[in-house]
Amino acid sequence: MKLIPSLLLLVTMSTSVAANENENEQAEPWLERLAQSLQTLNFSTSFVVVKNNQAEPYHWFHGVDENGDELEILSLLNGPRRDVLRKKDIISYIEPELPPYSVTSKQITGPIPAILRGDVSKLAKTYDFISVGRSRVLGRPAQLIRIVSKDPYRYGHWLWLDQKTGMLLKLALANRTGQLLEQVQFTHLDITEDLGDSLLQLQQTVLPKVIEIPEGYQEQVLQWQVNWLPDGFEQLNANRHRISTTKKPVEFMLFNDGLVDVSVYVNPSEENQRATDYVMDGATVVLNQVVNSFEVSVVGKIPAKTAKAIADSVVLKPKATP
Repeated sequence: MKLIPSLLLLVTMSTSVAANENENEQAEPWLERLAQSLQTLNFSTSFVVVKNNQAEPYHWFHGVDENGDELEILSLLNGPRRDVLRKKDIISYIEPELPPYSVTSKQITGPIPAILRGDVSKLAKTYDFISVGRSRVLGRPAQLIRIVSKDPYRYGHWLWLDQKTGMLLKLALANRTGQLLEQVQFTHLDITEDLGDSLLQLQQTVLPKVIEIPEGYQEQVLQWQVNWLPDGFEQLNANRHRISTTKKPVEFMLFNDGLVDVSVYVNPSEENQRATDYVMDGATVVLNQVVNSFEVSVVGKIPAKTAKAIADSVVLKPKATP
C-alpha cells in the first residue's frame, strides 16, 4: 500500500514538538501509565507500520473481561489473512501457510514491543528515559517520551502518549542522528467501558490446541556461539531445526535486551567465502556472510554495524577437555 498524502499529513503533524512547562516532567511515570493502559483498557484501534515509503495496516483490539482476564486480537489487513488471538495466557496464530496453533504466553509478538506493557524500568541499565514535551497526535494532546540507548549499538524508541489516558498514539525508531527509520502511526482509537463485539466473539471461541514444546528444546547445546553482544542482551532460545524453505539444518540463537530481539542463524554453506551483504527493512537489518564454508545470518532492529560485529564474533565452541 503506497504511502498516501493523508498519512503523510498525520506523520508530519505529530513530529513537531514544542518545549513547554512540562519539559522537566519525569518520563518514568508516563511509561508506567502506558503499561497500565495497555493492560487494563478496553480499546479498538487501527494503526499502520510505516517503513520504506510503504504502510502495513493493522487492527488491534484489547479488553478485560468480568474475571479480570485479558482478551486481545491483532490482525494484519493486507495480503493473506493473519490473525493473532489471545485469551489470558493462551495465544493462537491463524496463518495461511500453517494449520492454526496455540502457544502459552502472556504477550503477543507484533509491532508494539511487549516490554511497553510491563516493567520498563528493567531497561534502565542500557537505556535512558527522556520526557521531551508535548505535541498533537490523532487530534489528541500527546506527551513525547524517548527511550535512548546509552551506547551506539542500538536505536532509540520515541513514544507519543495520550495525555488523558497514557495510551500509545505513535511509536518511532530513530538512529542517533534523529533520523526516523520506522514508525507505528495510530489512525483511530476508541476506548470503551465494555468489551467490543470482536472480543465478545473471541470469548466464545475455542482456540486451537496448545503446542507442547519438548523440555530443553530451547536450551540445546549448540556447536557455535556468539562471543559479542551489546550490554544487556541475554539468550532466550538456542535450538537446531531445518529451514522451512530449503530444509537445510541450521543452529538458531535468539537474544533480547528487554526491548529488541536479535536472531542469529548458523548453517553450512556450499561456498567457502562470501562478502557480507545486508538489506534494511525499515529499522530491521538482515545481514549474511559466509566464512570458512559456514553462513552466519543476523536479523534484528539494530544498526548494520552492530549486526556485523555480532556476526564476526560467531565462532565454534571450544571442545570440552576430558
